[in-house]
Amino acid sequence: MNGKYLTLAGRIRQELDELTRVAERVQRIWRQAQRTSDDAYVDAAALNLHGFYAGLERIFQRIALDIDGSLPSGQRWHQELLAQMAASVPEVRPPVIPPKLKEDLDRYRGFRHVVRNVYTFNLDPNQVGRLVSDLPDLVDRVGRALHEFADFLEKTGRGHA
Repeated sequence: MNGKYLTLAGRIRQELDELTRVAERVQRIWRQAQRTSDDAYVDAAALNLHGFYAGLERIFQRIALDIDGSLPSGQRWHQELLAQMAASVPEVRPPVIPPKLKEDLDRYRGFRHVVRNVYTFNLDPNQVGRLVSDLPDLVDRVGRALHEFADFLEKTGRGHA
């Protein structure tokens, strides 16, 4: 039995619950932004979109460190980490996410970078709106992929792979 795999599977499932709550919060905030046209709600939605991707990236970092034994470094490490999650590691693990999901998540990764590096009054509400609109489907797909990966970890951790 490999406790590291089982522990990580549990952490992934716990983080997924948190990510779902963040995504629901984004939707509530965005509805308020639409009702009031208050820029503060756009800012809050953007910040929570940032939080969503940051939480997902924490999961990916744990997988990279605990399972792959390798976390990318350098200026493009965020992009490389996402690519690493879409790749299989022979004799170690299958891909964590499918290639199409990687492409879709890359938009959120890029937006996370924008939120961290510009003043909120420079955020494009249309871009925020597109990301918010696509988020429910994305959360569904991320959830399926990560639950499937957690299942793999549990089977492997119990020696049933």
